[in-house]
Amino acid sequence: MLRMIFDEQPRQAEGKLLSAMQAMERFGRMLNKRIERDSDSSHKLRKYEIWTLGLLASLDELEQSQYASQKFAAKVTSGSVDAMSSSERLDYNRYVYFDKNAFIRLFSILDKLGTLLNDVLELQTERFKAHFSYFTVLRNMRQRNAHPELMLALNELKERYKEPMGRLRKRRNTEVHYMNSEMQDDLMQSHTAYGSGYRLENLQAQSEDLRQGMDLVMESLRLSFEYAERRMRKRL
Repeated sequence: MLRMIFDEQPRQAEGKLLSAMQAMERFGRMLNKRIERDSDSSHKLRKYEIWTLGLLASLDELEQSQYASQKFAAKVTSGSVDAMSSSERLDYNRYVYFDKNAFIRLFSILDKLGTLLNDVLELQTERFKAHFSYFTVLRNMRQRNAHPELMLALNELKERYKEPMGRLRKRRNTEVHYMNSEMQDDLMQSHTAYGSGYRLENLQAQSEDLRQGMDLVMESLRLSFEYAERRMRKRL
């Protein structure tokens, strides 16, 4: 959808994105067949199907925002806001919008995945934390050594992407709980460079963090839905 902004053709999913989407679609089709066959009187399978479709839509939206933020970041070449032309300032503002949209969506989709895993795998994370995140669910799996095949794979991803995810989490928390992340950067600079033009945050480094965060999301989704499909096929 957003590629039209850059006069590009619609996205053709490939690589990690395609693998994640295919795993989710297979799980959704399996649920749909079971619902049609067994009627699903408890509506649990229908709930999982709806959650899966919601995660598919969220992944699509996340990828589009990440792509747009990367494209607009590449258009910004000035070292400070003061040095920008009016058109470059527009591109910078567009970068900020899509970047912010992407890193907030990134943690949102992980938490949605955590909710689904907690229910499908009967982890009962809510028994010790009412409002839990994806990472709380993963910690619960580690502490209980629950579903070790999936737990070890997801934990390896968490450790592999620990540094970029830590920076993204800090930016998300600043944006959601304190102030706009780009304004926080301006405030930090004002203490050391009062009276001079604010230097721009490193857009390339931020874009790379977001790209790696996307990798973690896509691989975590693929692993989770492949495992959930295998487990449910055995049980139903």
